[in-house]
Amino acid sequence: MVADALRISIVTPAMRGSRAGNRVTALRWAGLLRQLGHRPALTDRWRDQGCDVLVTVHAQKSAPAVLAARAARPTLPIVTLLSGTDIYPSFAPDAETLAALDAADALLALQPRAVDVLPEQLRGRARTMVQSATAVTAARAPGFQVCVLAHLRPVKAPLLAVQAVTALPRDIPVRLALAGDRLDEAYSAEVLAAVEQEPRVAWRGALDRRSSKALLAESAACLVPSRAEGGANVVSEAIAADTPVLCSAIPGNLGLLGADWPGAFADGDVAACAALLQRAATDAAFVDDLCARTTQLQPMVAPARERAAWATLLAELVAR
Repeated sequence: MVADALRISIVTPAMRGSRAGNRVTALRWAGLLRQLGHRPALTDRWRDQGCDVLVTVHAQKSAPAVLAARAARPTLPIVTLLSGTDIYPSFAPDAETLAALDAADALLALQPRAVDVLPEQLRGRARTMVQSATAVTAARAPGFQVCVLAHLRPVKAPLLAVQAVTALPRDIPVRLALAGDRLDEAYSAEVLAAVEQEPRVAWRGALDRRSSKALLAESAACLVPSRAEGGANVVSEAIAADTPVLCSAIPGNLGLLGADWPGAFADGDVAACAALLQRAATDAAFVDDLCARTTQLQPMVAPARERAAWATLLAELVAR
């Protein structure tokens, strides 16, 4: 642990009150850093604030902050988080973003496959820091309830989840609880129109963190149908809740769960998702295996592990 308390400025493009993943990550990191004895402060841009370390969330959106900080404070330690849209579907930063990545002292990825897509000159400064999570206690809902915790926008693919349930035979006992905010109005209208037509699906709206964790804990499985993820926090939260994950076979998911994760389906494939849901609802041995694998992953998402990773990183930055 760093001996002295550090003033750490966390720049995130998501404004106060936002439930977007970038804001959630920034707030969670601030909590972990306070537990380490440091003094984090969140802001949406660089204001030449007095700080000992700058942490930026989302390389492309925070590039101006990194470049301004580096120009104003040449020796300031800078850490940049690579979000999902920074690296997927392909790593192709614009000139400003690439300059900001070159200016950062450390690059953080939320799962190891993200590091693999970086060019050699950046890979040496990159490290994986899996997001930690805690769980709340809740009784499992009756029947086979599957939850999707994702804002209503195309990259998260909640419509695919609704379509997969609609494709199931009526005698398959799957119920889908969909929770998330309407971040894309046209897409949200399409999702909610599909929900209206499917009695086995219910939209819970935008939930606070505790309610989201309770929904995870009460569900028999968590479905993550995203088209791209940097390393979704909901996967960590599902692991912490002992709730098995069914997911699209994208690097952001399999980088956390493992390349051989049996609960994965081909990205964008409604029929494959439906078949996986049907198997999960009817094959107890399959679910038991998923649950056992989920339990084995829990040390990976322990808060103490992420705190230790931050302590190590900050000590290295200060020592330089």
